[in-house]
Amino acid sequence: MTNALPLPCNVVAGKPEADSPCPDKRGTLIATVAGSSLAFVVGSIINVALPVMQDEFGTGATGAQWIVNAYLLPLGALVLIFGAAGDHYGRKRVFQMGLVIFAAACLLCAVAWNFPVLLIGRALEGVGAAMIAPTSLAIIADGFSGKERGRAVGTWAAAGAAAGALAPLLGGIIVDVAGWRWAFVAVVPVAIFAYLVARRSVRESRASVGDRAPLDWLGAGLIGAGLLALIWALIALPGRGPTPTVIGASVAGLVLVGAFLYVEHRKGDAAMTPLALFGSSTFSGLSLLTLFLYMALGGLLVLLPYVLIRDLGYGATAAGAAILPFPLILGLLSRMVGGTLAERLGTRLILTMGSVLVGCGFLFFTLIPANDISYWRDIFPALVLLALGMAASVAPLTSAVLASAGDRYSGVASGINNAISRIAGLVATAFLGLVLIGSSDNLTAGLAAAAWAGAGLAAASALSAWILVDTDTVESD
Repeated sequence: MTNALPLPCNVVAGKPEADSPCPDKRGTLIATVAGSSLAFVVGSIINVALPVMQDEFGTGATGAQWIVNAYLLPLGALVLIFGAAGDHYGRKRVFQMGLVIFAAACLLCAVAWNFPVLLIGRALEGVGAAMIAPTSLAIIADGFSGKERGRAVGTWAAAGAAAGALAPLLGGIIVDVAGWRWAFVAVVPVAIFAYLVARRSVRESRASVGDRAPLDWLGAGLIGAGLLALIWALIALPGRGPTPTVIGASVAGLVLVGAFLYVEHRKGDAAMTPLALFGSSTFSGLSLLTLFLYMALGGLLVLLPYVLIRDLGYGATAAGAAILPFPLILGLLSRMVGGTLAERLGTRLILTMGSVLVGCGFLFFTLIPANDISYWRDIFPALVLLALGMAASVAPLTSAVLASAGDRYSGVASGINNAISRIAGLVATAFLGLVLIGSSDNLTAGLAAAAWAGAGLAAASALSAWILVDTDTVESD
């Protein structure tokens, strides 16, 4: 999201009750695909537009981090609660509201006259995306059944991957030719189109009373506030040092997260995040794998284009094209390679191997020289290794999360895993200040240093899969 990565787990189980006549299936698919692709597009555009936005507002490294995290914070904190809101108040209604908020937020970003206004626009984009993402898939689950549903979900996922692949290049062209503000304007017609098609083609639906996810507004508020305090402290630390304000924000964040865990424990099955799920070592292992892997990759996808533009003199278009192999390989191979290899080798082994491949890609980045850098020698091979590792991991991870949760919790487990992947990108971007400030004179050296952290996170994800994932649990079906 500023994360061009596909989400690790995107499945909705069961077919809810419908409140209106049968949908126009083609229109339903078009509307949901167009709407859900917006988050991938905006995230990828920001990655290549970040340096020029930073320059225009004179924000420094801290401001660059907030441009990214102002979007990821509400998205990660609210995606679960808005999925539940769709169950209660209507998926179509929440989906359309999300599109309206997202389009208005993009226009606000495009005309932002100062940095605080830009951050408000980015935060509203995150709110809109948190409403669109879970409801788009729930609408597909309601509008299709049997094999048609599987094909529709596959199309939905493939379109998201395609959007994530093309957006950096198209966004780079817009930034270079017309300016970064027009990159935000360019996505507004897509949001309007999705809204109009949804209005005509999508039927309203809600989950049956017994199947509705709980509306845990208290939990959402606590985790949102806790993440905000912790992320602010992480971003402020490199520039301010361990001042009383930074330490106080860290303590407040930890207290709020602790309060969130206490509330979720007290609520039990009525919680936004049922802690009983983490009683399974397999689900805990998969959650840790998601956190570590998406933290490593989320940080790289923000840092790499920044380094290419700032240190190596790439334009936004060239930077977008340079990153293109990663989403292309990932989108083309993830379902085919991941699914086939998982069947032959087993889920635990393929998840471990995928993480190891990602770690090898990061190790390749640690070898990048300070001078005389060649894209094809020093960057392209690392991107290929990263893409192959993720292609082997994404599909098995989805299946494993659902199998570890069982039928009762499959929907909420999917949502939790998606939220973890968003939060991982949020935390990774907060830590980038250590690179952007500490290596401001040589960002390429900073990239190599950050790659060691990425390799360590990939190794931790591999260990989480190998030690905690139980083969019998994830392959019981």
